[in-house]
Amino acid sequence: MIYGLLRTALFRLEAEDAHELIARQLERVGSIPMVRDIVQRATRVTPAAEATVWGLRFRTRLGIAAGFDKNGVMVPILAALGFGFIEVGTVTLQAQPGNARPRLFRLPAERALINRLGFNNDGAAVVAARLATAWEGVEHRVPLLVNIGKNRDVSLSDAVANYKECYRVVGPVADGVVINVSSPNTPGLRDLQNPEQLSAILDAVRETREQVRFLREGTHPLLVKISPDLTQQQLEEVAGVCVGKADGMIATNTTVSREGLTRDPDLIGGLSGGPLFTRSNDVLRRLRSIVGQAFPLIGAGGIFSLSDAEGKRQAGADLVQTYTGFVYEGPAMPAKIGRKLR
Repeated sequence: MIYGLLRTALFRLEAEDAHELIARQLERVGSIPMVRDIVQRATRVTPAAEATVWGLRFRTRLGIAAGFDKNGVMVPILAALGFGFIEVGTVTLQAQPGNARPRLFRLPAERALINRLGFNNDGAAVVAARLATAWEGVEHRVPLLVNIGKNRDVSLSDAVANYKECYRVVGPVADGVVINVSSPNTPGLRDLQNPEQLSAILDAVRETREQVRFLREGTHPLLVKISPDLTQQQLEEVAGVCVGKADGMIATNTTVSREGLTRDPDLIGGLSGGPLFTRSNDVLRRLRSIVGQAFPLIGAGGIFSLSDAEGKRQAGADLVQTYTGFVYEGPAMPAKIGRKLR
């Protein structure tokens, strides 16, 4: 009820302005230990909600997807709100402003967002320094993933070196890293899902993983986030590379399809939220049949409720993520779903 009133006010603002306002407030609240601890106690879950994947202990199976906290400024409060894990980013090696505004749009009737943000972020060095101290004074931490992508001005031929160096900077402060080759908002990025190029990126990052000194002990899994718009053949090819060279996959990123919308808003960008649910579940289900039962998968796309999260699990996800749903449902959402998701 309270968030419903707040959301009404926020939705009167331009979408990105509203997001930045909320981000600043969450960052501020998260920096106050007493307030953070009160929130943490209010979202306490039972051991039955916990899960272990890659040797990492997840408070719940529900995490916040990349895109909500691009620069790692809200990590403590997002954990306190009840998310079982946090994915920061997308982070690029060099800071970049992203695409021109406006670049984030709401579709309230469909409970959806369209974004063409374009990897706007502070850059790997700044984000890594921030994450290195993110858990100081925080009693209950959760697994932290960092999503990385290539800089817009880096050619596809130089992408391998760009990902490798980005991992070298942010990998040491993360519990795991996600290779983003599926955003529709960086020209040519999805071409990196080609088996040869993806294989080269994974080889380079795996080599780097053997060389860096990590801030925290662990397995430091390497994941690949894929597009919901792959053909069956492309999905099989990508999965084949990932099973051999990655530790898991995230299905899925946003879609360029406008299927499920009552009208085409004629906006360029990736669609997320309600209309993505069925498409992403279909990809997840097909992906599970390809990779088998032992290979960890994270399901993302269109989660607003416990039923949605359970749908992802039934489709084959070990863990699930939300972003658009969190925008529409509010701060009570992660604990509400996470407590009951078994």
